[in-house]
Amino acid sequence: MSEALVEAATRPSIARTGSAAMALPAVIVDAGPVAVERFLEFFAGSIANGRTRAAYGRAVGRFLSWCAARGLGLRAIAPLHVAAYIRTHPGSAPTVKQHLAAIRVLCDWLVVHQVLPVNPAAAVRGPKHVVTKGATPVLTPAETRALLDGIDAGSLVGLRDRALLSVMVYSFARVSAVVGMRRQDYFLQGTRGWLRLHEKGGKRHDVPAHHRAEAAVDAYLVAGEVEDAKAPLFQSVDRSGCLSGRSLTRRGVLAMIKRRAAAAGLPTSTCCHTFRATGITAYLSNGGTLEHAQQIAGHASPRTTKLYDRTADTVTLDEIERIVI
Repeated sequence: MSEALVEAATRPSIARTGSAAMALPAVIVDAGPVAVERFLEFFAGSIANGRTRAAYGRAVGRFLSWCAARGLGLRAIAPLHVAAYIRTHPGSAPTVKQHLAAIRVLCDWLVVHQVLPVNPAAAVRGPKHVVTKGATPVLTPAETRALLDGIDAGSLVGLRDRALLSVMVYSFARVSAVVGMRRQDYFLQGTRGWLRLHEKGGKRHDVPAHHRAEAAVDAYLVAGEVEDAKAPLFQSVDRSGCLSGRSLTRRGVLAMIKRRAAAAGLPTSTCCHTFRATGITAYLSNGGTLEHAQQIAGHASPRTTKLYDRTADTVTLDEIERIVI
């Protein structure tokens, strides 16, 4: 829905009269042209991140469809209705909290722009959800080394995949930052290679390349002859096996990881984020500090970094085995 909303926002006449109106929730359309304008402005103007826009679009669309099915107009929505929707939401606690946040922020926007008199979601509380350890699966150093060593370095695709995974595990980089890298984002500073990652929130994050990652990226660049500074660093390949000039997508990287993990006999739950958590855990297990791990990962809070730390799992297992019966 979010793409249609942005399209409608850039062509206002369509939002009122054309087929794009079908993409707008009926509750918003029935509230009048001012409500439509402000609704489109919220998604097109106030949310910069595309994935956040898409997630909020799904959440709001689902809620407004629920309201329409019960004959509720926009201005008739009350805290009781929002609470009823949240209490009966079939999603997990994090999903419900995200949906409530989307509804609350939208209603705030509509209140500020005088479409709604009050925010019906302001007093509604979502489910409690306390996380002290992330659910991302983590590989052992031996498993990670076996995965990287098992990739065929005799092909361009193999060199690319090994380089990409090495960057992810040795720099704690998110997959979105890695696939967004350009050739110029891998550069020399002195005698060492550096990685420039463009992380969430528009933050530019420079990290020195680990020597293993540096060697893997250098081998890939030589084989792929990637020289254009503006070209994507990690590219897809065409049918002839040559680099296409187009960046790999996050879904493409996930499919590659699933394929490589299966070939290495690793758990099917292995995903893109696994390498971020694996790198952080390996770093902390070898005497690294949480403060420096936070800096390398580009986290705003050490509590976020701690979610990726699985060093306590080994300690807990050793202690559990002391129960000798």
